[in-house]
Amino acid sequence: MLLVYTHKITPRLRYTFKHLCTRILGVPVSFTTTIEDFIAHESIKISYAKQPLSHEIFVRSHELLFEQGLSDIDISVQDWDDTKCFFSTGEKSALPFDIFAASFYLLSRYEEYLPHVKDDYGRFTASESIAFKNNFLQQPVIDIWAYKFKTILEEKFENYNFPKRRYTIQPVIDVPRAYYYKKKGLIRTFGGVFNDLIRFRLKRLYERTLVLSGFKRDPHDTFKWIINKQKACDFKFVVLFLIGDYSTYDKNISINKKEFVSLIKSVADYSKVGIKASYFALDDISILKKEKQKMEAIVNYELQASRHSFSKLNLPKSYRHMVELEINQDYTMGYIKELGFRAGTCTPFLFYDLDYEVQTPLQIHSFHCLDAALLKYQSQLDKKEALQRIIKQVKQVNGTFTPVFHNYSFSDDLLWRGYRELFTMILDSVNED
Repeated sequence: MLLVYTHKITPRLRYTFKHLCTRILGVPVSFTTTIEDFIAHESIKISYAKQPLSHEIFVRSHELLFEQGLSDIDISVQDWDDTKCFFSTGEKSALPFDIFAASFYLLSRYEEYLPHVKDDYGRFTASESIAFKNNFLQQPVIDIWAYKFKTILEEKFENYNFPKRRYTIQPVIDVPRAYYYKKKGLIRTFGGVFNDLIRFRLKRLYERTLVLSGFKRDPHDTFKWIINKQKACDFKFVVLFLIGDYSTYDKNISINKKEFVSLIKSVADYSKVGIKASYFALDDISILKKEKQKMEAIVNYELQASRHSFSKLNLPKSYRHMVELEINQDYTMGYIKELGFRAGTCTPFLFYDLDYEVQTPLQIHSFHCLDAALLKYQSQLDKKEALQRIIKQVKQVNGTFTPVFHNYSFSDDLLWRGYRELFTMILDSVNED
């Protein structure tokens, strides 16, 4: 066990050290403010304060982990070997930067509480982030910092046996619309036919006719392929279905359709199933609760996983609603147009409520690649190389790679050509050296 001496034990301190030391490095951690207990401890230990006690491993602390609420923080990002960091410490410190305060800043999404420019949907964009502005968005910097810290501990405590973790992946399949033509009801179907006619989209009209006549599979119905891929894997996909009411933003088929319910049940036989929370559930906990209850009635187990429509988050409100409803896993945190690490880590972490200064049970699985973010790359080779670069970063720290694909990105649509190959490449990355 790692013992940390500090002048004050705070919720922020406990939260951050447990992420870096326990979740990333696999080392249990405890804290003390008593010098005698620190001296008596015979295993690995460090001091985290303004001044060292003696000749122990000492990391000079920044004030951030001992504060409450939000404040203006002066951040100067600097190079550190092959990565970057901020909150420099000084000569006496074993680390040139306070990686714990820097990690808390990124994990708590401190910057998202500060004034910033939002996009048309009210989302925090990559271009507003400290990681994007300082060119470290595509590195899991928190995990990299943790391994640098581990190296220092290994040099001082040679006999301590550090556990090793393995690279894993957590594929997420987002289902905003299970079918493109099928099961939409008479009004929506006739509306679609009318639209095709007046816009002379004869190819689409022909395809619609074949699908509705049963002569062709619906283009968004890629679930047989997804299930076959799942059967070949030792790990579970997370498949998130939109079951909210039809609206301007959410256009899935009705959950009252027996075939849709049957589809969800069949996928749940092989994968983890959760909800893609509707756009209006983002701000209305009563709507989110109804959607949660509907899904639980279908799959017959307590709902664990959720992801918001349009990858939109309103911090801290969105996450507080999930905590209140005991939805314990979120897959919304990430950027829709950029590959990278929004929270600076490739290790699932717990949501820390900055207003209440408390760690919550909500586990955030920050996604590192959204299928739409790959569209900016022209060729299939460019897409593969971009994916391989981000996967390499995760592998170097034995982290968890979390990609988000949609059911329609496995269709035969020209826009998504080659995406089945990309998804398969991600699955195969677990077995590569």
